[in-house]
Amino acid sequence: MEQKIHQGRNVKRFREMLGIKQEALAYDLGEDWNQKKISMLEQKEVIEDNLLKQISNSLKIPIEAFQNFDEEQAVNIIASTFNAHDYATGLIINNYNPIEKIIQLHDEKIALYERMLKEKDEMMAKLEKLIGK
Repeated sequence: MEQKIHQGRNVKRFREMLGIKQEALAYDLGEDWNQKKISMLEQKEVIEDNLLKQISNSLKIPIEAFQNFDEEQAVNIIASTFNAHDYATGLIINNYNPIEKIIQLHDEKIALYERMLKEKDEMMAKLEKLIGK
């Protein structure tokens, strides 16, 4: 029986793990996006590859994480870990651990937002200076 991967739900899970709001993701994706469109996107089972690539770039998470992560399978692996006393199993998807990557990139995302805020402040200062002249 083939398991269905829900790409929209995966986008939502990873976005939430990173602490990013729908509005912030919409802002990163461009003018055509808003919170409501992100909400609708997260309900889609399959997301077009080019859009998934944009989301991947925005969240700095490999596209494979959205395409391959299956929560049910992950829960089964984790549950079997607690039942197996002889050895431990790990959650690895195609030799890739998305949780480890998220933790690694979390600081980069924070730095990006801090840089964006700094640039906004600098832009506001320039505008105030221009208005004052």
